Amino acid sequence: MPVSIHGVFFSTPVLNSSCPWASDLNDLKTLYASQFTGGVTTRTATLKGFPDDPKIHQVAFASDTTTTLNSYGYSPYPLSQYLAWVQEILSDNQESTKPVIVSITFDSPGPEGNESESSLNSLLELVQVTRRRISDIPSPGNDSGHPIRVAVEINTSCPNIANKPPPSYEPASMLALLSVIANHTAKDPSLVVGLKLPPYVHAKQFTDVIAVLSKISPTEGRHPIAFLTCTNTLGSSLLFDDQTLPSHFEKTADTEKYAVPTIYGGLAGESIHPLSLGNVHRFANLLKSSSDPKLHDIEIIGVGGVTDAQAAERMFRAGATLVECASALGKHGVSVFKHLIEGIKDVV
Repeated sequence: MPVSIHGVFFSTPVLNSSCPWASDLNDLKTLYASQFTGGVTTRTATLKGFPDDPKIHQVAFASDTTTTLNSYGYSPYPLSQYLAWVQEILSDNQESTKPVIVSITFDSPGPEGNESESSLNSLLELVQVTRRRISDIPSPGNDSGHPIRVAVEINTSCPNIANKPPPSYEPASMLALLSVIANHTAKDPSLVVGLKLPPYVHAKQFTDVIAVLSKISPTEGRHPIAFLTCTNTLGSSLLFDDQTLPSHFEKTADTEKYAVPTIYGGLAGESIHPLSLGNVHRFANLLKSSSDPKLHDIEIIGVGGVTDAQAAERMFRAGATLVECASALGKHGVSVFKHLIEGIKDVV
């Protein structure tokens, strides 16, 4: 069941999504070592690291389904740390073509107005430095069959960052960020970049994304965006404490009856599956039917409630090329990928 996206080869169509269970070197090594993961996605990193607070940033598991509610932000580790880990893992596995998708996100706008674009440019430059170190960038005119082992996912959609709404809920505002990506992929067509999108709920949101993607279509070569990861968690969701498994984090009198310390969080797992499935299906159809032929080659990675083989099969049927999971990984550990792959073979 191997698949590829713009030269990135996945031996199986199943991997983890960016999540807390892909936070450190041990997590990444364990995921990479599994013969059932087609690739590995890191937790989302920023330039300097996110101020993680265990008293605030938590996850709760529903007691009756594989559903989670989390109040996490981004990784406390900066991108430079992840790139060092990625370099170590890939250097230790030089015969493997298994890729790592490095999940990153940019700074919020500041007084200068261009902080988001500037930080994204710096993030992509750091990724390219690492790719050069491990010879992941093909030499000019000699890219035939060269396996790309480092791809990039840009997280535009975390719902849990206070006073920083996900920019992808206003697609037109992302044009400057997309232009930064386009500049990098124009310089190096082997740079594979995707966008992690939120769950959209009405038709105009989807068509607005398609419209802004068309605005950066090049006259020659492939579109700067290789894939869309659909979807991130659904923000402003609530679970009560009695709906979830016992947790160990401290709660105040104000929050003790709620599942997470922030009361509201990002919903994931089985409960979001129909919405994520709809996002995958709608984007797959809009991309393939677009009047802009450059959009036809953008692939979809399906995320959201991939808790068993049947859910994965539904994602493929809706139009996903790959599927990713997080809640099932958090609940069952890396063994979940063995069950997914074996089940997918039976279902397919």
